[in-house]
Amino acid sequence: MQSTLKNGLWVLVALVALILIPVALRPRAVSPAASAGGTVETLVILTPHNEATRYEFERAFVAAYRARTGRAVRIDWRTSGGSSEISRYLASQYLGAFRYYWEHTCHRAWHDEVREAFDDPKVQVAGAATRSDPREALKREAREAFLRSTVGCGVDLLFGGGSFDFIQQAAAGHLVDCGVLAKRPELFSQRGAIPGMLGGEPLWDEKGRWFGVALSAFGICYNTDVLNRLGIRIPPAQWRDLADPRFLGTLALTDPTASGSAAKEFEMLVQQQIRLAGGDPAKGWAEAMRLIRRISANARYFTDSATKAPWDVESGDAAAGMAIDFYGRFQSEAVRRPDGTSRMGYVTPAGGSSTGADPIGMLRGAPSPKLAREFIEFTLSEEGQKLWNWKTGTPGGPERYALRRLPVLPSLYAPKYAPLRSDPQVDPYRDAQAGRPSEAFVYRPEWTAPLFRVLSLVVQTMGIDSQEELRCAWTALVASRFPPLATALFDDVTDVDYQTALHELKPALSSPDKIKQVHLAKALCDRFRDRYRRVRELALEGK
Repeated sequence: MQSTLKNGLWVLVALVALILIPVALRPRAVSPAASAGGTVETLVILTPHNEATRYEFERAFVAAYRARTGRAVRIDWRTSGGSSEISRYLASQYLGAFRYYWEHTCHRAWHDEVREAFDDPKVQVAGAATRSDPREALKREAREAFLRSTVGCGVDLLFGGGSFDFIQQAAAGHLVDCGVLAKRPELFSQRGAIPGMLGGEPLWDEKGRWFGVALSAFGICYNTDVLNRLGIRIPPAQWRDLADPRFLGTLALTDPTASGSAAKEFEMLVQQQIRLAGGDPAKGWAEAMRLIRRISANARYFTDSATKAPWDVESGDAAAGMAIDFYGRFQSEAVRRPDGTSRMGYVTPAGGSSTGADPIGMLRGAPSPKLAREFIEFTLSEEGQKLWNWKTGTPGGPERYALRRLPVLPSLYAPKYAPLRSDPQVDPYRDAQAGRPSEAFVYRPEWTAPLFRVLSLVVQTMGIDSQEELRCAWTALVASRFPPLATALFDDVTDVDYQTALHELKPALSSPDKIKQVHLAKALCDRFRDRYRRVRELALEGK
């Protein structure tokens, strides 16, 4: 018995030593405060950016800020997920903060009207309160109180995402004017400055609440090794190519209900089909729905992370996928061979994507507004802009990671910088002006912006929640060589045609009744599942 206890004691001592000895021997880190001889300022940034981007911008900004001011700064990065998760996080944080402000500073009782209205851009604050409707008056008072306040969420900056998300955050009142537009007007008004629009997409907010600091497009990443195994000799170059039955079970796709960038990718596909239909939204929408269904049928999975698809394509776990351009280029860079070739490729479909802004903006109630403005100015300066696309080791370039992103400053596309850039052949400003008419892409928000949420719902119910039945139907169609009746039923998209989407699905999603939205999604999904089962039956019968 004593021997057993002694053995157990020695095992415990060994385990403790194994844990504590490396800690004791670890060299002491020198704090930024000690190295700078003073206190350390903290900047809190909420971002979907990956570790490489965070590392390069923190390293460069900390050095630049110390050189200019002699003070030390650290960045507290907050990464709550993709843009959809970030939006939910901000909504929750501002709701809690404003409720506390409303009850303890304004000394007002909390009501459902206050909760619904304080960050609702549809609530009009101009004009006198409506005496005959006290509920509307209360909503207006709540909205006015929020917009006058410095209610915050403990975060200084929102850095990264799409312009759609930033437009929404600005409209809600979560983003505020940081003063950069007034302080640095030459960045936005002089010749060669950042234009307000590019290909129909806004690059900065006229009220100074957000600024695009990098440019992004959407496209297709692919693995040439996997393509060869599948017998696909020509890599996909257009969205339609992903509907090829040879991709069955090999596509990496992202759930648009979880990722704003994925929703934008599908919107690009729809925009292209409407343009190819001569600008007829109804005809182009229907063709896009058929195309999305076939692409979804080829999916290996739908992930909730926009970064997973290019990772899996690079590793060979998927043949191809839809991706943001910089994720595709970054992963291609990561596996580049000494001879300059890579098994990972990326292409933006000609005429299939706009080039939009990846912005930054200051949040209401920022704990360190002056420091936040400094960081925004840095990201817009040449020093900060070079980090996006300069090669590692070049003067002013990144230290460790080639980010393979496109800077927003037009001046950095000058020929003299071509040898320093990772992608010297890419110039979004030149391409937007000199592209071939057949490849021109101008984003038309009136076509699809009102149906942005509807599109995500359609992909969810038509291709994700009904994935098993969809894949079985598609497999049967491919095996039976697309018999006419089964194929016609498979391509029938009347359940989600343009008029239905606009006049039935959109109002339902705009309703505050969440139960109604759940019932709508379930009804659509059940309808699609029944359709796919019938398609499979017809296909197996050869009809």
